[in-house]
Amino acid sequence: MILVLRALGVGDLATAVPALRGLRAGFPDRELVLAAPGWLAPLAGLVGGIDRLLPTDGLDHPVRPGRPPAVAVNLHGQGPRSHRLLAAARPGRLLAFTNVAAGHADGPGWDDDEHEVRRWCRLLHWYDLPADPADLALLPPPAAAVPAGATVLHPGGKVRAKRWPARRFAALARALADRGHGVVLTGSADERDLAARVARTAGLTADAVLAGRTGLADLAALVAGARLVVSGDTGVAHLATGYGTASVVLFGPVSPARWGPPPDRPRHRVLDAVRRTGIDRDWAATDGVGTRPTLAAISVDEVLAAVDEAERAVRVSGAVAA
Repeated sequence: MILVLRALGVGDLATAVPALRGLRAGFPDRELVLAAPGWLAPLAGLVGGIDRLLPTDGLDHPVRPGRPPAVAVNLHGQGPRSHRLLAAARPGRLLAFTNVAAGHADGPGWDDDEHEVRRWCRLLHWYDLPADPADLALLPPPAAAVPAGATVLHPGGKVRAKRWPARRFAALARALADRGHGVVLTGSADERDLAARVARTAGLTADAVLAGRTGLADLAALVAGARLVVSGDTGVAHLATGYGTASVVLFGPVSPARWGPPPDRPRHRVLDAVRRTGIDRDWAATDGVGTRPTLAAISVDEVLAAVDEAERAVRVSGAVAA
């Protein structure tokens, strides 16, 4: 058995796809068990090659795969807690970044500024395992009763500091609807009020609000069949990358150099407020309503221009393919 720890969220799992596929290729005859939150099971099924998901929510509870794994792989982090959690499962070998405090002197050193996708590929390369950082495509999702060809706006996000102002999302929604886009608003159940407020301000009908009404499998199907996705630096942006759906992603306070889509894919456009302001990783400062000043520097007109660029790239790639 190969036990892999990645007990985080949607974007974290999506950025680990190349490493997970590398482990599948490197250990083709072993059971590949992913320790991750149980609610991520639909997305784990779209990675391909994962034999079993072991429900694991964070680092506060033991990981019990049933028997000691031949190899445990820490794709969660480089701190002592995650190392020790996997060591407690008594693996034959631990593949992880070096952490002397946790008693793990093997493995490469950690680079805090490294892109998340390349970070885990580099870890596997250290152990002579294959991993292609460009291998981000997710498997086709199951059919779902979701709007096809929608323009998906995602105004929320688990980290409030990464949210663009709701009033700007409303202005964007109104402008895109005027252009003929079928706008829908996504989010978690906790973000339904936020999405509803954006819809009302934009003059959209209540059925445009899908926040709290789509499970993860439905959300994947919605994004896979969407015309466009606009969001902050959150999980839905990584789904757009995984499905090649045109996207505009607003970054701040974390740089896209660590979490952004591949720069060689023009249908995924990035607006980097961090580069503009020179403020990075300052999570505390806000404009008084929970919005980072870096994100507030991004205008609606800039997002609309990025939408045009992303859609132009889709048309060009379609013409080339034809």
